[in-house]
Amino acid sequence: MSINTLTEVTMDYTMTIFLRQKWADKRLAYQPVKGMTMLELNSRMIEKVWVPDTIFSNEKTANFHEVTVPNRLMQLYPNGTVFYSVRVSMTLSCDMKLVAYPLDSQHCLIAIESYSYSTENVVFQWHPNEAIRMMSDRLLPQFFFSDDVTFESHCTRTYGESGTFSCLEAKLHLTRNNGYYIAQIFIPSILIVALSWVSFWVDAEATPARVSLGVLTVLTITTQSSGARSALPRVSYIKAIDVWMSTCLIFVFASLLEYACVNVLTRKRRSRMMSALQLEPDGMLVTKSLPATNIRKSGMVVFGHSKKAKMVDKISRVTFPATFVIFNVGFWTYFKLHNPG
Repeated sequence: MSINTLTEVTMDYTMTIFLRQKWADKRLAYQPVKGMTMLELNSRMIEKVWVPDTIFSNEKTANFHEVTVPNRLMQLYPNGTVFYSVRVSMTLSCDMKLVAYPLDSQHCLIAIESYSYSTENVVFQWHPNEAIRMMSDRLLPQFFFSDDVTFESHCTRTYGESGTFSCLEAKLHLTRNNGYYIAQIFIPSILIVALSWVSFWVDAEATPARVSLGVLTVLTITTQSSGARSALPRVSYIKAIDVWMSTCLIFVFASLLEYACVNVLTRKRRSRMMSALQLEPDGMLVTKSLPATNIRKSGMVVFGHSKKAKMVDKISRVTFPATFVIFNVGFWTYFKLHNPG
């Protein structure tokens, strides 16, 4: 009926289903009644009929619906065929692979088996025509459901001395909808990285402006990275979101380091200028007269080091955006083409 939540932290999903089972019990055969193709039993009569001891082996929690009456249905046919349906809400475990998160797909398992009746008494089989019917208009907003459900019909499980038990398995294929993550994570982080490049156009002498801009972008990316990872389990492998956020952090941190380099060149220019003009640290002139040759040399020193600082900024204006574009092409191509899901 619906898949309500899929949680990455606990690696499980919650859904509501109609569990429908059909079997033949010759003890319940009866003479057909004119005008009635089958008998519909109420809740009190259902308790007196044998039903399979079906369980979901990957179930964490589950409950039956009993408002306003127990949501159970049983139909009995003249040849002894029993059709039994019950409404259940349950949370099932789902072993997720989050390597490509949030560009991933997940395969969530539905595992059904008999609890106390071995294969000598009960053998499960999927319905040959329609094993699972999904109401697609009630799915999670963050996932797309694929009709390509994988079924396993001939599986058995052995539990030591308890015996061998029949089981059924179905894998639901869910592809994550990337719209939310593009709007909330990728686009803001791209803008923050681009904002860090603004410092390349700010004059090198404007130290407060460039330092504030660099520190602000680093802190913003760090905060955004923490928020993006808070909804994920602490797995040991690297995820796509880790690669993205770490690379963005490297870019904004590199922009801050770039200004450190420019600042060093600028301070060298000031030191050489003061030395060439024979100025004290407070800017006072040591000698009142300075040979023309020294003035020309000092001018060359000032111009030379100023040109180096500007050249670093000019190179960064091209190098940083170009490198980030190359990273984006590689990132999206790899995780879209090599999606483990």
